[in-house]
Amino acid sequence: MSGDDQRDYDGYARLGLDRSGQAEAFDAIGNRYDEAFPHKEGQLAAGAWLAESLPPGSRVLDVGCGTGLPTARQLIDAGHEVTGIDLSHGMLELARANVPEATFHAGDLAGLRDGRLGTFDGVTAFFALLMLPRPEIPYALRMLHGLLRPGGLLALSMVEADVDDFSMPFLGHTIRVSGYLRDELRQVVRDAGFDIAGESSLAYAPASTDVPPEIQIFLNLRRA
Repeated sequence: MSGDDQRDYDGYARLGLDRSGQAEAFDAIGNRYDEAFPHKEGQLAAGAWLAESLPPGSRVLDVGCGTGLPTARQLIDAGHEVTGIDLSHGMLELARANVPEATFHAGDLAGLRDGRLGTFDGVTAFFALLMLPRPEIPYALRMLHGLLRPGGLLALSMVEADVDDFSMPFLGHTIRVSGYLRDELRQVVRDAGFDIAGESSLAYAPASTDVPPEIQIFLNLRRA
């Protein structure tokens, strides 16, 4: 991340955006998250692409790791070294139980900008960036680009929606989400310094709910 990007990202971090409510919602949701999203076919396929494309023993950062399932578990089973980060202490407690071979840290995505965790061969960000206000997402992507070694890979997923910091009900709680329509998302990741190596999408709705399906977009990205 350049010096200008660093200052801009720090500026967004100082806006006082309350992310504690997001963490508290996921703390309360706990195991119900995996029960509500039991299949995760798109996430599994994107995780498999990353696991198979990286050299054995690669260092991977799992951003917004949640319960560690399925992604951290999938990457560990493929022989990679996994570091997970999440804002929810409740989710991290589950992740440490589900994937004891990985290393997990509590923290905000913006806290990674100091490089304290080092560099990585691969990064996953499955539905993590959609928790940010839309103006912050390009800076977050550039930061992840800076954490990747040359040629490093990013498996990214977002929900296709033209919204910015939109409040919505989620498993009995309220969270705030942002998103892009597909063409704009492609441009945002290219502007952040990534080449698109692959793309897929699917309609998905949580189990045991009557909400309409959302369109999930999965991008396989390579640091340009």
